Amino acid sequence: MTTSYNCTSEEQRAEGLEHAQRAISEKKCVVMPTDTVYGIAADAFSPQAVTMLLVSKGRGRHMPPPVLIPRINALDGLATDVSEEARKLAEAFWPGGLTLIFHAQPSLDWDLGETRGTVALRMPDDAIALELLNRTGPLAVSSANRTGQAAAQTAAEARTQLAESVEVYLEGGFRPVEGTESVPSTIVDATALPLRVVRDGAISLERLREVVPGVLALGETAPETEPEPETAPEAAVQQETAPETAPDAQAETPAPETPAPGTPVQAETPAPGENTVRTETRAE
Repeated sequence: MTTSYNCTSEEQRAEGLEHAQRAISEKKCVVMPTDTVYGIAADAFSPQAVTMLLVSKGRGRHMPPPVLIPRINALDGLATDVSEEARKLAEAFWPGGLTLIFHAQPSLDWDLGETRGTVALRMPDDAIALELLNRTGPLAVSSANRTGQAAAQTAAEARTQLAESVEVYLEGGFRPVEGTESVPSTIVDATALPLRVVRDGAISLERLREVVPGVLALGETAPETEPEPETAPEAAVQQETAPETAPDAQAETPAPETPAPGTPVQAETPAPGENTVRTETRAE
């Protein structure tokens, strides 16, 4: 049975959060406010719950949901190969409207859909969402609407679209603010360097570049760079040694002058090598 709670009331908020926590543990879906829009949430580690979330939205496995976390130190438990640049963005904009795509920890027992080994993580800047996340742990969360329809800005709007597919609706008022349009989070691909924006949203490119200047804009390509030689010419000369002279040759020709100690011997240097890197990224 579907139940709505007015979380602007302290009593209903406590009751609603308790019911939502219980629903998550039973592999059911709940709707909660975030700092951007309302989201439909499910246990990230339950394939059954994630499937129910996708079915409720009318979405397939090819569009896996992001995962919301309650604190920044949960990042390393869920993601691997976290670059210094990505960590700087997380520290600057979490909690907030920034989603970062990482390589998922291979040891995690979850199934979010066709993620290609990645996971999109965000820490929301919303008291109700964070309180629920602290009770439940990481949640798979997507905007609370049917695919193709407008994202819900209240729990009541979400209920008109998702109806009985959701166990608990936590109503916290308009998100982000009444009279304003919903704004999704900015998504940045952090699976490779340079970091790359794959969806514009709440955090502008200018703000991102204040923290990490090299972040690429949506659709921007990284500038080509000349390959560096494998060995510097000076190092190659110092590493080479003069060839030994055959005994017969020493008898027929005068010995060459002996170079002073520490004098480098001239030698040909190796041709520079070439390195190429191929990366593939995924976006929701």
